[in-house]
Amino acid sequence: MFDIIHGNLTRQFKALELLHFLLEEEFELLRHRDTDAAATLEFSIHELLRQIAQERVGLKDAIQGVSLKEYAGLLPDEQGQEVMRLFHLIDSLEQRSSRQATLNTELSLALLDQSHALLVFLYKQITPKSP
Repeated sequence: MFDIIHGNLTRQFKALELLHFLLEEEFELLRHRDTDAAATLEFSIHELLRQIAQERVGLKDAIQGVSLKEYAGLLPDEQGQEVMRLFHLIDSLEQRSSRQATLNTELSLALLDQSHALLVFLYKQITPKSP
């Protein structure tokens, strides 16, 4: 059972590392206003999030309602420490990824506002003036 749970936590950790990397890459694309590439990358991010969610469901099924901390407490010291190490690494990556996703959202909304303001300005410039 330990191998299944350890494997699941390891996959989650690696997936969250990749997620954080993709979010940072998306931010750079947005900064350079490469919205087409950012939109393409967004599909990969959503697929990765789906896979992470599947791993979470698999972990929940494997530990059968016991919290991960309780499970780690039932294991021999070395294995319990490894489970808790992965738990803390995953938690840290989740928080970093969440902050990065917030930055990405703020930047994309700012770009949207800027584009909207530009369109309004251009529309006013080409609209015939009333005599």
